[in-house]
Amino acid sequence: MRKILVTGIGGFIGFHVSKLLASEKNMEVYGLDILNDYYDPELKKNRLVHLGFKPNEIESGKEIQSSSLPIRFKRINLADKASVMEVFETFQPDGVIHLAAQAGVRYSLTHPEVYMESNMTAFLNILEACRFHFPAHLVYASSSSVYGLNGEIPFSVKKGTNHPVSLYAATKKSNELMAHCYSHLYQIPTTGLRFFTVYGPWGRPDMALFLFTKAILSGKPIDVYNHGKMRRDFTYIDDIVQGIVSVLLKPAQPSAEFNPLRPKPDVSSAPYRILNIGHSKPVELMDFIREIEKQLGKKAELNLMPLQPGDVLVSYADVTELANEYGYRPNTSIQVGVERFIRWYRDYYQV
Repeated sequence: MRKILVTGIGGFIGFHVSKLLASEKNMEVYGLDILNDYYDPELKKNRLVHLGFKPNEIESGKEIQSSSLPIRFKRINLADKASVMEVFETFQPDGVIHLAAQAGVRYSLTHPEVYMESNMTAFLNILEACRFHFPAHLVYASSSSVYGLNGEIPFSVKKGTNHPVSLYAATKKSNELMAHCYSHLYQIPTTGLRFFTVYGPWGRPDMALFLFTKAILSGKPIDVYNHGKMRRDFTYIDDIVQGIVSVLLKPAQPSAEFNPLRPKPDVSSAPYRILNIGHSKPVELMDFIREIEKQLGKKAELNLMPLQPGDVLVSYADVTELANEYGYRPNTSIQVGVERFIRWYRDYYQV
């Protein structure tokens, strides 16, 4: 694979994976993003500037070329099928990494319609484009939130995900089902990756590490849900992107293990896979906060709150399949990861 289409290139993971593909793997990348205002659009634009794009061209809607890397970018709405088809027709990608989506569990409680357009219609358009242009592999972002009410820890792709507790999770589960249909009907190799709490430099401002760092430095209290009695499988961005690229380069295959009389949820007679991608070492939220305090040299003022609707108490990835089949070995500790994020944050915001 030489030509890779990346949706959501202005997003946290899309930015990092595009940079890795272009700078270390010597691949040609075509990035798409709508650059919406769910969080600070300037951060998204600055990620693109970091990839070598001129600030005054980013929002033009025209295809533009990075000055430093083999990356092209175009601002489009993936819910516009004609625009998606045009890009596929022009670029003819060998592989597709679909990361664009409306993120956020809590936001889905108040803006459900946004998730239907960004997570459902847009993904359908990507699948349709793959149907007619047939890349070697479609890798797409699912989420650990699909596990919902499943209390069997660690979360395994071999277990059920039929009880989501947010519309965001429901759209991600739906994406997995849609992908299976297209893998079965049109033999499109698809792999869904269930991400677990990704963090690191250039991260999302709506995520805990970003919110906590900003508040502590500003002398403001931080909201700690369920009184801090939660565990999260915090996974550093470098480990995530290495895993994504490893999966991309090994397209999904029909499984000899699939038995229609006892079907397993993670494999199929179609070229379809579902995989967890996390650190597989959940951390107590209060321990995470203490590490932030340590790296900042400043104590946090805690605003202890009840569990929020849509939240889960524990996220913990069983990454056995990803480790065995793709050599995935996440090795960045929260001490190293938090220190790198805070160093970036201080530099970026000059604080």
